[in-house]
Amino acid sequence: MEIKVLGPGCSRCKATYRVVEKVVRELGFDVQLSKVEDVVEMMRYPILTTPAVVVDGEVRIKGHVPSEEEVKQLLGH
Repeated sequence: MEIKVLGPGCSRCKATYRVVEKVVRELGFDVQLSKVEDVVEMMRYPILTTPAVVVDGEVRIKGHVPSEEEVKQLLGH
């Protein structure tokens, strides 16, 4: 599974990355987690607001910092 957190490095984007990272670590998932701060790369996705969370190429969360529970549901847990 590949998860990307899209955002220009703002505090909400960093908070989103921390939430996703914590949930992935707690669940013990084998995930490739990365931050995408490059605007050109972010423009490849259908988002107008950040932060956004992309799972295996599909935008699943956008425009807010997700709760841990929301990330767990997103990952099917």
